[in-house]
Amino acid sequence: MKRIILHVDMDAFFAAVEQREHPELKGKPVIIGADPRGGRGRGVVSTCSYEARKFGVHSAMPISQAYRLCPHGIYLPPNGALYQQVSQNIFQIFYEFTDLVEPVSIDEAFLDVTGSVRLFGDGPTIAQKIKQRIKEKERLSASIGVAPNKYLAKIASDLQKPDGLVVVETDQIETFLWPLDISRLWGAGERTQQILRKMGINTIGDLARFPPQVLKQKLGSAGEHFYRLAHGFDERPVITREEVKSVSNEHTFGKDVDDMDVVRKQLVYLAEKVGYRLRKKGLKGKTIHLKLRYDNFSTITRNMTISPPTNQTRQIVDVALDLFEKNYISGRKVRLVGVGVSGFDTQAARQTNLFDVLDEKQQKLDQVQDLLADRFGRHIVQRAESLKKKKK
Repeated sequence: MKRIILHVDMDAFFAAVEQREHPELKGKPVIIGADPRGGRGRGVVSTCSYEARKFGVHSAMPISQAYRLCPHGIYLPPNGALYQQVSQNIFQIFYEFTDLVEPVSIDEAFLDVTGSVRLFGDGPTIAQKIKQRIKEKERLSASIGVAPNKYLAKIASDLQKPDGLVVVETDQIETFLWPLDISRLWGAGERTQQILRKMGINTIGDLARFPPQVLKQKLGSAGEHFYRLAHGFDERPVITREEVKSVSNEHTFGKDVDDMDVVRKQLVYLAEKVGYRLRKKGLKGKTIHLKLRYDNFSTITRNMTISPPTNQTRQIVDVALDLFEKNYISGRKVRLVGVGVSGFDTQAARQTNLFDVLDEKQQKLDQVQDLLADRFGRHIVQRAESLKKKKK
């Protein structure tokens, strides 16, 4: 039976929500991100309205660059709680049509509606109903791609934004896919694209007609993968719950920091956040990561594997600080730090072992901190070593 896959992608989601909440912003260049402060701001653009995109602004662009391109834009900080609530409302609409929903991010998802045809109509009809339901309930627009697989649906959803609906029929795959630039090839980064263009491959059709054995010589196993994509093959199912691979948090300082006590306190605070999230998810990990970015944007990542797996804040703090002390280059200013945990063992999360008994005090401290955070918010209590000195 032919699969019917939808890729639903909200249009300029954060900016569109702000324009909905504040009608005076409609038709204006709205940019969600850090305060640009006269073009010297830090951080990147989370998203921006289509009015801002006319000036060359786009997601992930440094906020300072966005300010230079669009100094008259309206710059707003992200309102995460509001966006999350709207996202939940939209995903609830998805579940009205199918249980097979794979979240990709807060504002996009894959839906397998193959089994929903008898109830709601064919793929394009379902897509139109979803678009209409989102418009009625949330006063927002979505672009949807309808295709026999995830890869084609993802490409289709991006071709007629905003408020687009593009359908790829099984007998039209080559007509649809082959004229597109290789930048549309899923997983082909800039380096891969450079290699392909040097080979005279500029469109997906060029790639599809190239000998697969040559692609494999140039790109290894990825060559065969890209060859299959160029012919529209993608057998991956819609996965309703993707396994969590890592839990991490990072922080970009308002200005480059040369006081290492400030960096250490931030690392402790990030480790607290990671530990809290691990315990809420019922996860324990054995690999603890440190991310460190200097003022010249050079970035290092280091990790340490411990046994048994943990979700205790104290252990995460100790390893993160140890990695920092061993790898920090003395005298360098720090722009960004991050702490993460991976290598999860779900069985370990359910078991009590000797180390848990020995660390009973730390467990109780974590439990009390989590309880207070759940009731009053994450900032209600922090470890003393993560508290920043108050300005005089």
